[in-house]
Amino acid sequence: MRRCGVLMPVSSLPSRFGIGGFSREAYDFVDFLSASGQALWQILPLGPTGYGDSPYQSFSTFAGNPYYISLDTLIEEGLLTEEECASANVGNDPGKVDYEKIYHTRFALLRKAFERSDLKKDKEYKTFVEENKQWLKDYAMYMAIKDALGGVSWIEWDEEIRLRKPKAMARYEKNLADDITFYSYQQYLFSKQWTALKKYANGKGISIVGDIPIYVAFDSADTWANPELFWLDEENVPIAVAGCPPDAFSATGQLWGNPLYKWEYHEETGYAWWMRRLAHCFDIYDIVRIDHFRGFDEYWAIPYGDGTAENGEWKKGPGYQLFEVMKKTLGNRAVIAEDLGFLTPRVLKLVKKTGYPGMKVLQFAFDAGGESAYLPHKYNNNCVVYTGTHDNDTVNGWISSLGRKDLAFAKKYLNIRRNTDLGESLIRTALGSVADTAIIPMQDYLGLGGDARINTPSTLGGNWEWRMVQGMCTETLSAHMLELAQIYGRIVRGKKKK
Repeated sequence: MRRCGVLMPVSSLPSRFGIGGFSREAYDFVDFLSASGQALWQILPLGPTGYGDSPYQSFSTFAGNPYYISLDTLIEEGLLTEEECASANVGNDPGKVDYEKIYHTRFALLRKAFERSDLKKDKEYKTFVEENKQWLKDYAMYMAIKDALGGVSWIEWDEEIRLRKPKAMARYEKNLADDITFYSYQQYLFSKQWTALKKYANGKGISIVGDIPIYVAFDSADTWANPELFWLDEENVPIAVAGCPPDAFSATGQLWGNPLYKWEYHEETGYAWWMRRLAHCFDIYDIVRIDHFRGFDEYWAIPYGDGTAENGEWKKGPGYQLFEVMKKTLGNRAVIAEDLGFLTPRVLKLVKKTGYPGMKVLQFAFDAGGESAYLPHKYNNNCVVYTGTHDNDTVNGWISSLGRKDLAFAKKYLNIRRNTDLGESLIRTALGSVADTAIIPMQDYLGLGGDARINTPSTLGGNWEWRMVQGMCTETLSAHMLELAQIYGRIVRGKKKK
């Protein structure tokens, strides 16, 4: 089935309150996608973000980001007033998220809504808490303790609570009971609003492509509450951490710092935690993109405390066994394997054995030698083609940075004469390829430059900030996207249209 979609982070949607979320603008965007012939909306991970604001370093792999809770909805429900929300300082640039200002104002507003709610009589809230008890209490408690201790990572907490000793756990649970409930309440609001938005999207013929990192953050409820899952010592300090080895792009490699899984334990437990994690993902998404898929074959383990990734070593991952268990436990679910980067024959074999489509990125295709596996004439149909991802520059930004020989090869391959045609040609090339699925970042449809880039890997600051300004999703653009979807045979039959 040929289909197409758009990559657009929730945070990048327009809104009145500094960051995109589940407000009216999200529903308008779904309407826009439907009218434009799109079948997929790919987003970034939805988890609560911490230092660096990266959705790939979340305080929980199960929780949702409270920044996305619609304040407009809370106003309509009488839990907040228009004046309270309008007076919150969230920055004054509609094209950029100011995370610091939102951090200092959003939780205060949510606290007011919490204090005005009557949770004791709220049956939906009680049901939510019961259905999510395997992760919710640990997450809420983790965040409440973190707040009480000045926001430091759990590795810096006193030993008794860092190691979750029963007396300390009971004391913190009693002393922080109200704060713990507040964090549970945030997740209840997030779940209720996201469920409604997803249902609306599905009703319009739009499937949600979610995204999960292979690793969890070290500073997370997952690591603190489940140290047995990770390669830690008896004090719960990492023995080694995740990253990538040195390559042509980075002489010292990439030091991510995530805790590594104790795969032997996961195998002994029948991958129970992974099954819970994936089941949760398939509950909130229609399709799941799994980041850094090669890490399931083998992963780069860097000694904890090293300043670079140079001294790491390759370790064997679970391989196909994890996905065999997943298929038996959860059924045949829709997955996209993020198989970018240097791929060994074993990784390629693993992706092929799972049957999951891999990713093709056109920005990686046009080196002057013409040998890239990302050139469209080398695709098979079981793949997802992108002009770029959240880790790439926008197409127009990429064009401006291309070397002379690579640019000349791209023009020759795409049969174009002017740089101004290159962005549109790349979109058409993606849509016209044999790939079953084509997903285009919203910035590329909008023709935006490098200042609309989402993320520059291995850099801190200035990432995850871009927002689409109200009014950019015009009827003219929608008609153009629809025409392209029709020309290249990517209109899904039976899809509802506006």
